[in-house]
Amino acid sequence: MKVSDQIRLHLEEAISKGDLLPGDAIDESALAEQFGVSKTPIREALIQLQAQGWVSNMPRGGSTVAKMNLQQLLSLWELLAELEAVAVRLACERMPEEDLQKLFALHEESRPVAAAEDLQGWQKLNLQFHELIYQGTRNPFLRQEVLRIRFRTGVYRRHAFGALGRLQASFDQHELIVQALRQRNSEGAIEFMRDHMRPGRDAKSLNDFILNLPTDLLASQ
Repeated sequence: MKVSDQIRLHLEEAISKGDLLPGDAIDESALAEQFGVSKTPIREALIQLQAQGWVSNMPRGGSTVAKMNLQQLLSLWELLAELEAVAVRLACERMPEEDLQKLFALHEESRPVAAAEDLQGWQKLNLQFHELIYQGTRNPFLRQEVLRIRFRTGVYRRHAFGALGRLQASFDQHELIVQALRQRNSEGAIEFMRDHMRPGRDAKSLNDFILNLPTDLLASQ
């Protein structure tokens, strides 16, 4: 793997985990020292990330983690919900029984985590839950695209979700998805997944979601 690709993946991971937040400057000198390279492969990686919407150029030089405005965020989240629905449909049709049992076991493991309102523990298990569904699609291109959007929107979703504190509601939505998968009910699984992935299930919850977004991480327009 080229050094520029290693740096790109490193930055993508840092952004997706929230180690680098929207608006944070990319320290090219620190990256050069960390990877033991000149700034050329770093700038190659930044060009790729800029083309993908992960970073933005500053007027006087340098790069920052890209911010999204509310319209962009909601549009991406809408797309994410549709791709998640496609993923759960394919998983319902293709996932072998052995992998379904792993999903059921993971869901049960998350029950006490949700009851305890353990946000950090829930976020870890939630990603594993969805990852098992992506793997169940047997479509690596779909998995790659869904993960790309999850990572792009992750910091916004985590902030708003944490503020709203709806772990039990999310667990209950997982329960519906699990039951639909158990019954191989693809139509039900699609409906429950779309409902699960929407930022607001009604006008009030959407308004609450928007109000709890970190405004300093949003672009002004």
